[in-house]
Amino acid sequence: MIFSLVTGAAVALCIDVLNTHDIKLARKLYSSLKPNDVLLGDRAFCAYADIFAITKLDCDAVFRKHQSRTTTMRQGKIVGDCDKLVTWYKPKRCPKGLDKDEFLGLPASVTVREIYYYVVIPGFRTQRVSLITTLLDKTTYPTLEIVGLYYKRWDVELDLRHLKTTLGMDVLRCKTPSMIRKEIHVYLLAYNLLRSLMWQAGNTYNTPPLRLSLQGTRHHLLNFIPKLETANSKKRQKLYCTLLTVIVHKAVPDRPARTELRAKKRRPKVYPLMTKPRHELRQQLQTA
Repeated sequence: MIFSLVTGAAVALCIDVLNTHDIKLARKLYSSLKPNDVLLGDRAFCAYADIFAITKLDCDAVFRKHQSRTTTMRQGKIVGDCDKLVTWYKPKRCPKGLDKDEFLGLPASVTVREIYYYVVIPGFRTQRVSLITTLLDKTTYPTLEIVGLYYKRWDVELDLRHLKTTLGMDVLRCKTPSMIRKEIHVYLLAYNLLRSLMWQAGNTYNTPPLRLSLQGTRHHLLNFIPKLETANSKKRQKLYCTLLTVIVHKAVPDRPARTELRAKKRRPKVYPLMTKPRHELRQQLQTA
């Protein structure tokens, strides 16, 4: 999926069978990018072919450097502190997931910008982060701004948590592939509806939309729906304005560098896992 970093809304979605690699799915989503977009992602997407495909669409990328590439300041042109321009060369062999024609269409080399920095915040597992970006101009795109941009990549994890936990998409209840796709799209429709309410409420009352609570917006909308259904057009507009006021009443505080203990709060139950259909287990219990 691709999420908007400004609104938090789901922009694009790709669904395939279970054993499909994430990179293959991501390459199908590149067509949804618009010129001058900046794609933010983790190191799984930092590949030579993906960097070229994104720049070919007049877009830019900021990825964390893949762990298979070594970092050294002796290579490349240094443009600042912990900041340099590096030339990447085309792989000698066609990577998995690329067609032969796509591999032959890759250029001999690409120039990328590499930025690395250290994390000294207690509770953070990572101590050193290396970024790869196609934003080459240091004057237009300062080092600290790119570092701050990648810090916001964690927002996508929060958006996925809202989809799975807040809205309950962690367990899909349909049985056929076509119905599962419909179920996912219905969840996304409800999620984007809440994000649009948060966006309009934030812009109306000069509050950052991402500082509003999605769970709170959901509760307020559910409480207002019965009244909105029975009201006439004039009263409905007034109720809608009241809904926006209620949504921005309590904004989530900005807590930068917040850390939490990595531990499980709920203990697993002692019962065994259900590995057979319920009727078979019930019959097995009766005959035991």
